[in-house]
Amino acid sequence: MRGALLELFRLRGDLAVARGVLQEVFGLTEEAQRLKRLTRRRRQLVNEKARVVNRMQADLQAVCPGLLAITAEADNLWFLSLLSAREDIRRLAGLHQSSLLALEGVGRAYYAKIRVWQRQALFSHEAQWAGPMIVADARRVLALKREIAALDQLIEPLTEGCESARRLRTIPGFGPTCSGELAGEIGTIERFEGEASLALYLGMAVLDHSSGTYTGARRSRQINTRAKAAMMIAVARHMEQVPASRAYYDKKRAQGKTHNQAIRALGRQLVRVIWSMLKHQRDYEMR
Repeated sequence: MRGALLELFRLRGDLAVARGVLQEVFGLTEEAQRLKRLTRRRRQLVNEKARVVNRMQADLQAVCPGLLAITAEADNLWFLSLLSAREDIRRLAGLHQSSLLALEGVGRAYYAKIRVWQRQALFSHEAQWAGPMIVADARRVLALKREIAALDQLIEPLTEGCESARRLRTIPGFGPTCSGELAGEIGTIERFEGEASLALYLGMAVLDHSSGTYTGARRSRQINTRAKAAMMIAVARHMEQVPASRAYYDKKRAQGKTHNQAIRALGRQLVRVIWSMLKHQRDYEMR
């Protein structure tokens, strides 16, 4: 009890801001509710895929680093098809041309890379027992990619039926997945007292933490981490498509900001646009 009271006392300066962020969710449309559920599921699968790929790469580095070296991305379809082609990973070194070209995603260019590796293939003594784990992980990643693609097929048409998602999609760089995720997590714009509270919720702003002669800021605990991740991806893509946004990003970088800090600074500007779009029911307009 005493700990809870101390925590409330420590956060007393943030309560006014928090009230603008943490409000009752109401008036959600069926499309927004479905988008929220589907995009959350998608993010879980994407995170799981990243974990499995990292584990698979670490095992490959120990068992057969030369095989890993032939690809820039271990979750490429052709590479995963190759890894999962045989139960014993050591047998991949003996696959013939017809078998390789029959694998999904393997064309002439990738076939040539595989053939170069096959001529000098080396496996550590761990291949006997670690190899099956690599094969299992490759097959799991393939399954996850199919599940994610199936969710994308469900999410995109829903963004057309959800007004907020459809409006967000008019912003250059905001694709159906990020727009659907943001629409589902934001819910209704009426939850927020102003664009500042929306910026906090989306992780594009920080709380003032200045005191006396000290000037600084800290991150808000009220951030929706899913919405923030979607914003970071969408803003980065937006920057690549809009020269004025790219110039703003470059200016922040020149000021000494890191990449993520510059993206958040640009995102903070975009939150003002998003607030106005959703509040006044307007599409994005390029000036």
